[in-house]
Amino acid sequence: MRLVEQIRLALRALSVNKLRSALTMLGIIIGVGAVITLLSVGAGVQNLVTSQLQSIGTNLLFVVSGNLDQNNPRGASGLTLSLSDAEAIGDPFNVPDVAAVAPEVLSNAEVSYGKTKLRVSVSGVTPSYATVRNRTVALGSFLDEQDVNSRSRVAVIGSRIAERFFDETATYPVGASIKINNIPFRVIGVLEERGGTGGPGGNQDEVVMVPMSTAHERLFPRFHNRKGEPMLSVVYAQVVSEDRMDAASEEISELLRERHDIRFQDEDDFTVINQQDLLSIFGQITNVLTIFLGAIAGISLLVGGIGIMNIMLVSVTERTREIGLRKAVGAKRRDILLQFLIESVVLSLIGGLLGIALGASGAIGISRLQDDLVAIVTPQSIALATGFSAAVGLFFGIYPATRAARLNPIEALRYE
Repeated sequence: MRLVEQIRLALRALSVNKLRSALTMLGIIIGVGAVITLLSVGAGVQNLVTSQLQSIGTNLLFVVSGNLDQNNPRGASGLTLSLSDAEAIGDPFNVPDVAAVAPEVLSNAEVSYGKTKLRVSVSGVTPSYATVRNRTVALGSFLDEQDVNSRSRVAVIGSRIAERFFDETATYPVGASIKINNIPFRVIGVLEERGGTGGPGGNQDEVVMVPMSTAHERLFPRFHNRKGEPMLSVVYAQVVSEDRMDAASEEISELLRERHDIRFQDEDDFTVINQQDLLSIFGQITNVLTIFLGAIAGISLLVGGIGIMNIMLVSVTERTREIGLRKAVGAKRRDILLQFLIESVVLSLIGGLLGIALGASGAIGISRLQDDLVAIVTPQSIALATGFSAAVGLFFGIYPATRAARLNPIEALRYE
């Protein structure tokens, strides 16, 4: 018997009990829908994490004070990196693979405008910060060299702070005067909205940036070492190309160990973090979570498969006389086996197709609930869910089909 004829017979047999077939497919529909939704959300989360890390700049190395592995920072206020260290890293004769450097001193401070007071992150930075960290201003301008050299009391604020300070008063932010730790500063720029978190400092839309010289002299005078050198929280080093990241990391480590008089057997008092390593680590974490969630959703597919086996066993019992009659007129065992297997696979495939539509709808719904998250329905997730649903139908249909094929035709014809 041709395959097309077998499929036609399967569809006709399933249509006899439409409600029963629909309820049987429900487990497969929910299972496939759950798998696709969760895999799509997992892919969306991975894409979100990657875009967030890449948005802070390209080919970045983060040089932070203290040994994060040993948790034994040394120096004033736990800071071990000085401004002269950042200047040395930015020297192409010392580190030829670094294209640009952006030092930053970071701490929390009280920022106020009128009666509104906020406890937010305040950063002392240099003009190179905007280029290295890929920060652009929506209003006004960023800090320049003159602001740093003259220790100006000027500030660039994040978009979220601008909303909280100036939206209610309808005041134009640029030119307004805010206070940082009760010291007046003039706002010269508002950063473009970034959303989420982007490294040290937490939410990058709730940050205030001031000239580094002003931060050390007026806001954070405690951030100096015993020699009076200004200390830093982090140094961002932009590498010339992605394939030179490891080489640049080694060059920076050797330079700082020499500058800090660290002997061979001693631990570093700094840590160099590779942006590519962060991307790889977060990618592995999201992959594991996605697989784990997909496996949990796959349990409902197994439940749906058991439902298919159950209904096919009932179908074999109900159609015993039909099986006996077909065998009596010349149907072979493989014909009976193939008929019931096709019915089982068709049942699961139809459920799988409906599950794909359900899963895609679920992914779209979750994306609308979260602005930053865009669930991605990949062809791989569709192929995996569809293939698995067909495999479930085939696996759980083997036993009922085999049982039907082994029926004795004489006994089957006697069955009431």
